[in-house]
Amino acid sequence: MEIYLDNSATTRVCPEAAEAMLPVLTDNFGNPSALHAKGVRAKTALETARGRIADVLSCAPEEVYFSHSGTLANNTAIFGAAEAKKRQGNRIVTTAVEHPSVAACMARLEERGFEVIRLKPSHNGAFAPEDLLGAVNKNTVLVSCMLVNNETGAVNPVELLQKAVKRAGAPALIHVDAIQAFGKMPVKPAKLGVDLLTVSGHKIHGPKGVGALYVRRGVSLRPYALGGGQENGLFSGTEPLPAIVGFGAAAAALPDPRQTLEKMTSLRRYTLQQLKTVPGVAINSPADGLPYIINLSVAGVPSQVLINYLSERGIYVSAGSACKKGRRSEVLSVMGLPPARIDSAARVSMSRYTTYEEMDAFVNAIRNATREIRTKL
Repeated sequence: MEIYLDNSATTRVCPEAAEAMLPVLTDNFGNPSALHAKGVRAKTALETARGRIADVLSCAPEEVYFSHSGTLANNTAIFGAAEAKKRQGNRIVTTAVEHPSVAACMARLEERGFEVIRLKPSHNGAFAPEDLLGAVNKNTVLVSCMLVNNETGAVNPVELLQKAVKRAGAPALIHVDAIQAFGKMPVKPAKLGVDLLTVSGHKIHGPKGVGALYVRRGVSLRPYALGGGQENGLFSGTEPLPAIVGFGAAAAALPDPRQTLEKMTSLRRYTLQQLKTVPGVAINSPADGLPYIINLSVAGVPSQVLINYLSERGIYVSAGSACKKGRRSEVLSVMGLPPARIDSAARVSMSRYTTYEEMDAFVNAIRNATREIRTKL
């Protein structure tokens, strides 16, 4: 039996998404930008998917723009906002524990002369409200942070971003990377008070190769990718229609996040109780984090050794973000954890399909690993 516990990296495609994609691959394969009947039919499928994403976000369909990935959506939001606002100030406020698709953009903007303020996480892995209020000033043109940290599950109080911007009298646009949160907790950009919000298909049991950017009506962005002007000029390039349709179907198949949160909170609580019986296991995720993610360290067992041990037994976890390719976790480093604990950290990320039986098998494998690996090291 295989036990997949790396859902923060990617998820298996749900049956609803797979079924919706097949006709688009084999029959309704026209280019949505084409003006003939087959193109119009493809365009209809695309707009249906747009409406489904908008329904989950409780926004207007015209506020949803499809991209070829969550990374491209993040890049477009950040560079587009900075370019649009550069004559009104030069400060950008973000956090020190962002996904590489945000962090790398911030480094590039620093090279271009922007002042980037990176908020460090507090004890629970999220930024402190007082730090945010102190960082945003009247010269701030962009505030960008993730809603849920992809390595620890820490939830940032993004509802405070708008308050900080208004209090400072700043012209800033507010961007939230909600890729790890979408479908797992209620995500309503209007309620959060944000201008831009990023989501991705393959994190909610949709296909890879598609993301979406919410752009609040009235907000103008300079496009980052240039070409044929698809998606109202914001994301040029032929629309990946099968992936978009699958994304829409996966969004429509999402259960009520409040119900799944209850289920996942119970499953996480149960798993943590079992892990307490294993000597040397420390939990790095905050108690109030998103329950889908458990970041843990096994004392004396290096991360990759543990991952290989579990993988050989059909249990799949990761050392952290799949985008950092084996480097020491910057997130855990910024949180102030000691190097030995960081080097033995693993991320366990569940989905709504994860069962108690699978988590029992995982905990038993961890217990066996601590005995067998420590003996050999």
